[in-house]
Amino acid sequence: MTLALTSLKLSHFRSHKLARMTLDPRPVALFGPNGAGKTNILEAVSLFSPGRGLRRSSAQDMTRRPEALGWKVQAELRSGHQVHEIDIWSEEGAARQTQIDGKPAAQTALGRVARILWLIPAMDRLWIEGADGRRRFLDRMTLSFEPSHAEASLTYEKAMRERNRLLKDMVRDPAWYGALEAQMASAGAEITTNRFAALKKITAAQENAATAFPTADLEIEHGEGEMPRGEDDLRTVLAENRTRDLAAGRTLIGPHRVDLMGTYRAKDVPARDCSTGEQKALLVSLILANARALAKELGAPPLVLLDEVAAHLDADRRAALYDEIVTLGAQAWMTGTEQGLFDTLGPRAQYFEVTEADGISSVVAR
Repeated sequence: MTLALTSLKLSHFRSHKLARMTLDPRPVALFGPNGAGKTNILEAVSLFSPGRGLRRSSAQDMTRRPEALGWKVQAELRSGHQVHEIDIWSEEGAARQTQIDGKPAAQTALGRVARILWLIPAMDRLWIEGADGRRRFLDRMTLSFEPSHAEASLTYEKAMRERNRLLKDMVRDPAWYGALEAQMASAGAEITTNRFAALKKITAAQENAATAFPTADLEIEHGEGEMPRGEDDLRTVLAENRTRDLAAGRTLIGPHRVDLMGTYRAKDVPARDCSTGEQKALLVSLILANARALAKELGAPPLVLLDEVAAHLDADRRAALYDEIVTLGAQAWMTGTEQGLFDTLGPRAQYFEVTEADGISSVVAR
């Protein structure tokens, strides 16, 4: 089974006033100078999955300037024998809206239609910056396997915000906390179960894989010791920790406090201590493992977005990456400054040149 976009249309989206692309299931190579609008195309594709997209931008930020009329992204997605029409838009900076096959849908519903992974330059510092980025990376992997993870995360975050408001107001009455902590415990246990299940699948997909990229051992750590996994345990811990939380004015324990730790297995070196090239290779390895695991579980690989994929990869590694993508059968969307970066793909890919003139991007098939 194949999962691929067969058409894409951008209207007043970022630097693209109007762009149309007709596609087949092969990898997509987008090339052109820096600032031409290549990443904007990847961002538009990333909106076909739950969440805020690969830049985590607001709907208002995505509109084309100076018109600021709003924007629209449309695609035809082929999944096996099914074809879905997806429309996502925002009017004059309002929250974005979604339609799937002509019917209004929640953003979380996109996870049941398309599975999308991405690797962008901003993630190159994943292992050496704060835990927030690593948690988002963990949750993107988890969401790719379990679409309901998005709903559980929203439920948990909403209840936690309400609990934090009580803590900041120094409310001490236990009755005010009970219902919120029950919601947090139920959603938090689901989040934790989903995360560990995802890591198990990623680990299995790395074992004995024919890959040129290093294996990364992953582990979830919690700053407060062992992470409570069960609903009852988490509810108990939240109740017991109220005094500390009151002093801090926020919730100090729970799935929102975990960190994802990575280790370069062959060298037994923490990812944070690896070279820039090794850190990039580990990230590529994890994206490929994630894609292999999804292909095994769902019968089709996900869409894979790789922005500036050549960065920190030598020619041999780059060629190996392309070979793995083709073997996997994924429609990978890749960007680079020149077409020559994709020479080893040859006819196995489809090519589009992206240029910009007077603030307007253009996309032409080559």
